[in-house]
Amino acid sequence: MVPCVAVFDIGKTNKKLLLFDQNYQIIKEEETCLKETVDEDGDKGEDLAALANWLKRTWHLLEQDLHYDVLAVNFTTYGASLVHLDQAGNAVAPLYNYLKPFPSHLEEQFHAKYGDRIEITSQTSSPALGMLNAGLQLYWLKHCKPALFKKVRHSLHLPQYISYLFTGHLVSEYTSIGCHTALWDFKTQSYHKWVQAEELDRLFPPLRPHAQPLQAMFRGKKIPAGLGLHDSSSALIPYLKQYKQPFLLLSTGTWGITLNPFAKRPICSSDLQQDCLLYLTYQGKKVKASRKFIGNAHEEQVKHLAAYYKKPQDFFKSVPYNAAFLSETGYYPLLQEQEQTAVKAKISPRVRINLDLALYPSYEAAYHHLVAQIVQEQLCSLQLAAEGDLSAFELLLVDGGFSRNKIFMSLLQNACPGLEIKAGKSAQGTALGAALVMDMWP
Repeated sequence: MVPCVAVFDIGKTNKKLLLFDQNYQIIKEEETCLKETVDEDGDKGEDLAALANWLKRTWHLLEQDLHYDVLAVNFTTYGASLVHLDQAGNAVAPLYNYLKPFPSHLEEQFHAKYGDRIEITSQTSSPALGMLNAGLQLYWLKHCKPALFKKVRHSLHLPQYISYLFTGHLVSEYTSIGCHTALWDFKTQSYHKWVQAEELDRLFPPLRPHAQPLQAMFRGKKIPAGLGLHDSSSALIPYLKQYKQPFLLLSTGTWGITLNPFAKRPICSSDLQQDCLLYLTYQGKKVKASRKFIGNAHEEQVKHLAAYYKKPQDFFKSVPYNAAFLSETGYYPLLQEQEQTAVKAKISPRVRINLDLALYPSYEAAYHHLVAQIVQEQLCSLQLAAEGDLSAFELLLVDGGFSRNKIFMSLLQNACPGLEIKAGKSAQGTALGAALVMDMWP
């Protein structure tokens, strides 16, 4: 049997199981997409029961596959999502979608009681993002659904809920608390005073260091099990271990998140107003980050392209890079005019795409212009995380799905000629980070 570490990598769209060998090479990968469900308000979201069933079924099948000997398991998932458990440890509420609208009257109530937006965002290093602030999801549940809230005894961030399904232990950890939750006071290194005033801190299990793993059962024996990690923070781990010179990491998936673990300036209100924030590493250290919703924009737009040009949904994967599709539009000069002053403009995490398909004779031409617009949007976010000075960095690492997109990578290099741009050594860097944390091999 091949000794390996198993990682469940749970994205909003794709759910994966990956096995890493002693050289941290992927030796097995499984992937699925699960249908969304709707909550009691009619909003779409993750089907928590379907996810739990897939995890348990996949683990059971892995136990039956005697080709692999799993020595440890860890978990990584998207953030801004909480699972609420009752006294018996059962989920009592849907996994509410972080894109669910946050009531304006509730936001006004919150700030009237606990401080204005600038004050709260500065203290928690979390831009005001409504449901994308996981702490406000809990505040919303308490004040808008009090009967349901009364049933809640524990609230777990999604990575820790997945770990709980395998280990039976309730824990909290830094990467989930530190990803724009509005829960954590970065100065006092504790839950913010509003969380304590609302007595929400009692719902979160104690913090546990990743150096103290839990245990799960595999073929009747106990193996080390991780606490679970927020995906973007997990994606940073392989590169912190590998590179010593200053670098930026662009972690791509549903979001394009630029991570700067070498930031020199403290976070300020201007940063926060432009969706630049602080994350926490698995060791509790600060990382400056800026986000763009590029994966979501790409997913929606390629659906339109497929329908318009009568192509398969994944046809974009077969489109090679062809500079001729862009050379006549002035695109390259436009990209190269992205200067440091770009950070002075107001930047939104949303991606603005202006694509009139009637102007393009082919899918290939339209797709090049789609990716060009996505790259331009990402550049503003990149500059923001870099504190307006890309020349301070030698290397830009691109991790995740877009690292395999040759058009995206080519246009990004054209836009940043002074940077060495590398695709992550593994397109599954998020899962690799979760495997490395288990520290099974040198």
